[in-house]
Amino acid sequence: MFIDLVKVQLAAGTGGSGCTSFRREWRTPLGGPDGGEGGRGGDIMIRADNNLSTLLDYTYREKWEAERGEHGMGSNKSGRSGGSITLPVPPGTVIKDADTGEIIGELVENGEEIVVAKGGRGGKGNSFFVTATHQAPREWQPGEEGQVRNVELELKLIADVGLVGQPNAGKSTLLSVISAARPKIADYPFTTLAPNLGVVKLSDSRTFVVADIPGIIEGAHEGKGLGLKFLRHIERTRLLAFLIPIDAMDWQDEYAKLREEIRLYSPELALRPHCVVFTKLDLMGEDYTPEIETEGAFAVFSISAAGRLGLDTLNATIWTRLLELKKAGG
Repeated sequence: MFIDLVKVQLAAGTGGSGCTSFRREWRTPLGGPDGGEGGRGGDIMIRADNNLSTLLDYTYREKWEAERGEHGMGSNKSGRSGGSITLPVPPGTVIKDADTGEIIGELVENGEEIVVAKGGRGGKGNSFFVTATHQAPREWQPGEEGQVRNVELELKLIADVGLVGQPNAGKSTLLSVISAARPKIADYPFTTLAPNLGVVKLSDSRTFVVADIPGIIEGAHEGKGLGLKFLRHIERTRLLAFLIPIDAMDWQDEYAKLREEIRLYSPELALRPHCVVFTKLDLMGEDYTPEIETEGAFAVFSISAAGRLGLDTLNATIWTRLLELKKAGG
């Protein structure tokens, strides 16, 4: 099951309290205060882990608590600090404060981590309060409470290319042919209910990652269809491929609607480089090229995933464009 949005409560550990103690030893009748400080409470950290691809584990448990610090002891012994907790998430996870909506951070690279809830400081023991005029203090400090946060974890897939199209445009079929991914394929709308990632391997160890996004319909930016639930997954892509079935009633209208939905969802995303891919070429003949006016597309392709037509040209051109974007820092 693909889970890309969860809410959890994180409670860092409370610091241990300081200790009030006086030195008591044989032949040392005037031993002074020796109360130690409490240990620090454990932190809660979140780390990106390449071995994960979903947030499913966090649907089974809603609250995570770090260990509290131990109290201080006599003989100026400090309490042990509480153990911290590290929660693994897939790369591409955005961490938000669920109460304020503030973005705490986002983890993109494997191994990146961020402290989300800080443990409380340990309290001071009475030895800390000794002064020249206050030789036998009995004061001590309680440990600070650990930070408690309601956190929203939102996964946005990281891919080089995002496949965008209406239901049954042939996105899943294309992904299954050009990569080792095995998305569900059927002859009814919204077959794809969760995003799929596939790695396209070319010669000379050249690879790029493609994301198959569930079908986009008119009004998707408002949440219609699968809408906002999955549009977030194309935000991180370097370029978009708009798929239009060659047997569509109006190619120009379908292209315009897809472009508009992307623009309404994110004007920044609409400025990303894109190409137009006509699918199901086998229905019309190998040499058929539809006429369409594109708004800045870097290429227009006609392919048949089922018939393995035009795929080499498509992959090679996308790779070249991706290489140009990487060199330009895009």
